[in-house]
Amino acid sequence: MSQKIGTIVKIEGVLLLILAASMLPSLLIAVSKNETTSINAFVVTACLCSMVGLFICLRLSNLQRQKLKGRDGFFIVALSWIIASLVGAVPFWLSGSVPTFFDAFFESVSGFSTTGASIFTDVETLPTSILFWRSLTSWLGGMGIIMLMSALFPALGIDGQITANVEIAGPTKSKLSAKFSDGAKEIYSIYVIMTLVETLLLKLRGLTWFDSLIHTFGTVSTGGFSSYNDNIGHFNSVYVEIIVAIFMLLAALNLTLYFTIPKNGLSRLLRDEETRFYTTLIIVAAGSVALYNTVMTEFLDFGHSILNSFFQVISIITTTGYNTDNYDLWPTFSRIIIFALFFIGGCSSSTGGGIKSIRILVAYKMVRRSISLKIHPNRIAPVTLDGKEMSNDTLIKISNFVFTYILLLMIGFMLISLNGFDFMTNLSASASCLGNIGPGFSGIGPNMDFAMFSNFSKLVCSFLMITGRLELYTILMLLSRYYWNPNKVK
Repeated sequence: MSQKIGTIVKIEGVLLLILAASMLPSLLIAVSKNETTSINAFVVTACLCSMVGLFICLRLSNLQRQKLKGRDGFFIVALSWIIASLVGAVPFWLSGSVPTFFDAFFESVSGFSTTGASIFTDVETLPTSILFWRSLTSWLGGMGIIMLMSALFPALGIDGQITANVEIAGPTKSKLSAKFSDGAKEIYSIYVIMTLVETLLLKLRGLTWFDSLIHTFGTVSTGGFSSYNDNIGHFNSVYVEIIVAIFMLLAALNLTLYFTIPKNGLSRLLRDEETRFYTTLIIVAAGSVALYNTVMTEFLDFGHSILNSFFQVISIITTTGYNTDNYDLWPTFSRIIIFALFFIGGCSSSTGGGIKSIRILVAYKMVRRSISLKIHPNRIAPVTLDGKEMSNDTLIKISNFVFTYILLLMIGFMLISLNGFDFMTNLSASASCLGNIGPGFSGIGPNMDFAMFSNFSKLVCSFLMITGRLELYTILMLLSRYYWNPNKVK
């Protein structure tokens, strides 16, 4: 075995150990609730992961330090997400919570990719331990599996920068520390702090610790899994809706900017062009929906309309997928706004999915520049972001990403359409899975699920979820013959 292959195998061994350890809380819950089938499922899965992981790590303990190349990072990240999704599916399947492994794999992928799409028609009948594992997968996937492992890489003699760069979302990244492992710890510290704060705030409202954790996991990861069929609407609480909405928004902002607050106060965050664009978009979209819905209902309960509109808009644009109202029953104008938000997503370096608002902002600036140059051909009009000129190479990459995103969306749409469902069900399913949103429209609206899709469509949706979560190219690159044979370039 070459050193490079040994390093890759060692990383996957560490991943298996982390997954095994992650199942312990669910196992303890299963024991406390006397859920026999769940106990067996978690014991078998955790033991197998531990044995294989320990064997790999001990067998390769003397492996010399190996510096990975960029192309290795793509393979490691893609392989890690596939392995995590396969392992995560086993407890769903062995516990009997799902009828087939296809369904279990779909649910696991949905969790780790923080999509929140589900095949469960009645989540309230699931064992408590399975509900917890389901939500924990989204929390683990929120900051990224490789990011979690990056803090351990130096001790393993592995360069974590290469792999984590592949996984971090968005075209811009701020390096927090000289050592990337320290940066990973800093980002995770923000993630954990947000988790603790929201859990306590929800607990103060009277929610149980279990409900507080479940919905916090779904919020800070922008995963959107709930333990109730009617989602956040189950609590019928303005306080809960406001807290969840605030933390959905905080999780979808660029997390690296939070580290500038102690030094620069809120000024750096408020000056950030992407943040200002994102918040403005939310205010305009939610305000328009609230006003139109209020007019269409003859101005009945304007305050409730505002809260409903802001919650649903924030939930969709942050790709969380929680709901307090069925937006699929809203007037056409409001539904069009909601559907348009499917294509935006969170900010760069956030837990949100989608195209990312920074790419939308840059694309808008590129269109504006093109119009300006049509009128004034000799004008020098660079595209800037936060006062800095963006290189043509970056602009081309963003344009290629948006085009690839739309192309993949349409391919997914056509493949899912083989089921024969209506146009909006198929299109929104493709957009929802690729954007890691969760609910869609029509047959997969806020109160519906993906159980009706065929196994083939579930695999297509799973592919879209992982591909969208890993910024498209991580997965698509592995499908290229040039990746496997880089010398075969015409």
